Amino acid sequence: MVYRQGEHSVETRESMRGGKGSVQITNLEKALLPQNCRLFGVLRLAPGCSIGEHPHEGEAEMFYFVQGEGVVMDDGVAVPVRAGDSMTTASGHRHSVENTGDEELVIVAAIVKG
Repeated sequence: MVYRQGEHSVETRESMRGGKGSVQITNLEKALLPQNCRLFGVLRLAPGCSIGEHPHEGEAEMFYFVQGEGVVMDDGVAVPVRAGDSMTTASGHRHSVENTGDEELVIVAAIVKG
């Protein structure tokens, strides 16, 4: 099934996972996600906004950074990221992300159970 631009559901989460500001989530696929996939979407963080540090248990989250720059905490280690970078947080590990740049930080994200 093909979804056209503008047909995706969009939600805004305030203080996501204890982070600062708001995160806009565009769900690229929600109705027909495979059973082992919890999220496939685009996350948008304005400058200064963040997703607080949190663990993943029984699932992995993958990020592809499309635009902007920021800092991720990868199991307690601060790592700068920018457009073109990617990261995976495997089950049993923790992460967070903060937009430290002057433009929107745009991330394609997927969470896969298992």
